[in-house]
Amino acid sequence: MRRESNMSVLYPTLLLCVYGFFSNLRPSEPFLTAYLMGPDKNLTETQVVNEIYPIWTYSYLVLLFPIFLATDYLCYKPVLILQATSLIVTHVMLLKAQGLLAMQLLEFFFGLATASDVAYFSYIYSVVEPAHYQRVTGYCRSITLFGLAAGSLIGQLLFSVAKIQLRHLVIISLTSASVAFVAPWFLPTAKKSLFFHKSPGAVEERPRSNSTTMLEKVPLNTQEASTKSGPSGNRGDSRGLVDVLRMLFDDFLQCYRCRPLLAWSLWWALATCGHFQIVNYAQALWENIRPSHDFEIYNGYVETLSMLLGALAALLVGYLPVCWALWGELVLCVLSLLMAVCVFVMDMVRNIWMCYASYILFRATYMLLITVATYQIAASLNMQRYALVFGVNTFMALLLQSLLTVVVVDSAGLGLDVFTQFFIYGGYFAVISLIFLIAGLYKVASRRRSKQEVLANSPAETESDSPPISAAADSA
Repeated sequence: MRRESNMSVLYPTLLLCVYGFFSNLRPSEPFLTAYLMGPDKNLTETQVVNEIYPIWTYSYLVLLFPIFLATDYLCYKPVLILQATSLIVTHVMLLKAQGLLAMQLLEFFFGLATASDVAYFSYIYSVVEPAHYQRVTGYCRSITLFGLAAGSLIGQLLFSVAKIQLRHLVIISLTSASVAFVAPWFLPTAKKSLFFHKSPGAVEERPRSNSTTMLEKVPLNTQEASTKSGPSGNRGDSRGLVDVLRMLFDDFLQCYRCRPLLAWSLWWALATCGHFQIVNYAQALWENIRPSHDFEIYNGYVETLSMLLGALAALLVGYLPVCWALWGELVLCVLSLLMAVCVFVMDMVRNIWMCYASYILFRATYMLLITVATYQIAASLNMQRYALVFGVNTFMALLLQSLLTVVVVDSAGLGLDVFTQFFIYGGYFAVISLIFLIAGLYKVASRRRSKQEVLANSPAETESDSPPISAAADSA
């Protein structure tokens, strides 16, 4: 029986890891800007930065919520196949298509593939038991990072050592996407989902943690609890769209009333927005500092190092001797300021090696903090609300990014050059640091004030508990 249970976990996990590795093995990605601006596509910097790249941000934002609902309604597997198909279409267009409009359409398909990540990271929870959640999540997340790092390293080695043309790196990325396309077809179909399709007698599980989290447990709302305990909770009903939307909205209000969760979610949305912008436009900045048609570039090594150091930083989170309940906001303040400094160095120093080093430190710091934020939020939530909160946080990050892109990047807005953009992004992270400095100082001051009040009230309470001297004498 135990062997059958292990096999039921091993099979889908292995297929997901194969899919996650090959779908992220993209040797051409670190050189995308150089490829688009090179002889193969012959696009200008303004077209690439101000007219093509913003389409990914807009499409990701528009598609995220519909894909989120479709993933649950269709029980994951069809959306994974859609994601694999989108990646193939993206790389075929990158190889064959020409012109500005075609590249904008390519960015739309890549936005569709990115939005479909929710299916990859939530499918496994529908086919394995809750006891295996932590282990299989670790496998799936680590394999995607390893795929990204391996793709960047392979691309750089082939480009620098073997002197392969960038077009051939696109062919290798297309081949990897084609291998990834095969895996989802063999995945077992999920019989249940988080919102639309409930398994009979399903009980909401809370993640178990050996350490105490800073967040209070967010209670299930009473309407949802009564539904589960009623007759409909004992059969596998499918809910309608209106019921699901109403339940999601009720849960949204319930979750974000929790102040610590709100604080970590605020940082998540703000920092992820800025991180997306830096990653999206870093190659354009490097191309300005060290043009690929005049010098050898090392973007692949930089991406590989940033991924590996980011993964190491994420692993070290569990060993940091920080009381996040007390010092969380101030740590976010200090490290957000460090990220701001990294961006300013990238923008102002104009030295490619300093730029590369600052980018690596920036991404490693972000991955460390986003891991802390993920744990601090997830430790207090059941799996259903885990999906909701992280979906809302990602949506808010994309909404902020879209606004920033429209104003700063898009040619329909200011259409600023890349150096001015990075100066604004540095100021953006400085503002995040200031927000959490104020929040952290306020929390420390509030705790100190409450301790002083407790100490001040203690003598009075002791005095009132003991009888007056005269009364004690009379009783004697």
